[in-house]
Amino acid sequence: MFIKTLQEQLDLLLAGVPERGLCVALSGGVDSIVLLTALQQLVRTGPKIWRARLLRAVHVHHHLQLTADDWAREVRGICKKLDVPLTVKHVKVDIYRGSSLEAEARLVRYASLSKVLRPQEVLLTAHHRDDQFETIFLQLMRGAGVNGLAAMPAITPFAAGWLARPMLECSRVEIKQWAKHQGLFWIEDSSNSDLRFDRNYLRAKVLPSLLARWPSAPRVASRSAFHLAQAREILEERAVEDLLAITSADVLNLVPLGRLSVVRQRNVLRAWVRGCGASVPDTVHLERIRVELPEARVDARPVVRWSGGEVRRYRGKLFCLPSGIPVLDLEREWLWSWRRSGSLDLCRAAGPGAGVLHMVNDPEGPLLGTLLPGKLRVRFRRGGERLALQIQGPQQILKEILRVRGVLPWRRDAIPLLCLPDNASDLVAVAGLGVAAPYQAYASQGDPPVKTQRLRRYRLVWEDAPAVFA
Repeated sequence: MFIKTLQEQLDLLLAGVPERGLCVALSGGVDSIVLLTALQQLVRTGPKIWRARLLRAVHVHHHLQLTADDWAREVRGICKKLDVPLTVKHVKVDIYRGSSLEAEARLVRYASLSKVLRPQEVLLTAHHRDDQFETIFLQLMRGAGVNGLAAMPAITPFAAGWLARPMLECSRVEIKQWAKHQGLFWIEDSSNSDLRFDRNYLRAKVLPSLLARWPSAPRVASRSAFHLAQAREILEERAVEDLLAITSADVLNLVPLGRLSVVRQRNVLRAWVRGCGASVPDTVHLERIRVELPEARVDARPVVRWSGGEVRRYRGKLFCLPSGIPVLDLEREWLWSWRRSGSLDLCRAAGPGAGVLHMVNDPEGPLLGTLLPGKLRVRFRRGGERLALQIQGPQQILKEILRVRGVLPWRRDAIPLLCLPDNASDLVAVAGLGVAAPYQAYASQGDPPVKTQRLRRYRLVWEDAPAVFA
């Protein structure tokens, strides 16, 4: 009966999902062992459509307990007995001041699972109805909104495939009964009795009294979570409609945002931040984004930061930086033998997000090779640089050129500059902006290109560059 119920639930969840592989997140506890065993029986003896699916398991080794190696050993034995391929992923959980071990371990676990999931594969977790009930209570204690109180969805896109929870309609008691009936072996996690963890405290101290009074509470709460999930879908649909009207290339325009009602502003800001890859800020930070950034002085550079990202305002637009501004080694310089090596990996040299410079042969390129030495000095802006971008034009302060061109203020210091090797103040080109007039392959402003068919012309390409223009 349990396998039939599981099959019906999976058929419902995976309708329309390509018939690719199934990957079980296997902790070694009773829930995940039951899920893997039932799936193995379904794949081996079930309907023909299920026998075509590939089944495997992944165990995340957190290194948090002395018995963790024993768990991995037992899980390997179980998978060998079931003839199910197993991958063991070793991870490190860093605990920061004020952080939760539960939360950090969960983040690291899902990050590891996302990397191992194959394209269009379905990751299956063994969360059940009682887990859902506990999640709803924990979210309530955190002051969560619709998203949090909708708890865990039965299926959602994840990494390169999907994440499905086919046992949300099963209780903990039903799962253990089936495990005992099948004579299964599983690992008892000693940390489940540690009342320092919120979920354990809730499970041991709070919910028993509640269930004694209302035995059907988990089923009823799951129904409420389902209704909230439907409300979440409506809010998400409305947010998508509003985003189409107020954003361009992930940049949010403040004027049309201000025309929305307050509740729609909050709804669309959550969706926008989430779509940019940042975590949704709490209520206080979300309100600061909504109120403080639009109302700041015109000449100000306001920013709202939280643990999951930051939002900045510039020229009437909001920019979301999921990881903040990359920290680069802006004091470094490089001598680039560009004729011998056509590329310079600034990401590796200066830090992540700096991009890669390429000098590319281009018959229409703006750089005339005969005017350039074999080596160029590459550095970042330090202040006081001047250059002329037009033949016979005046030299201008680079900082002013960047401002006029709409380069984002927080990106201006991280734009690579090409200079002469023995004179760092003599600029040859500014990546993403242009070539200094003395090194351009043009006769004069307004004239056609110099006839340089026999001369090498180049184009400077800044690959994997961060967005620098407003």
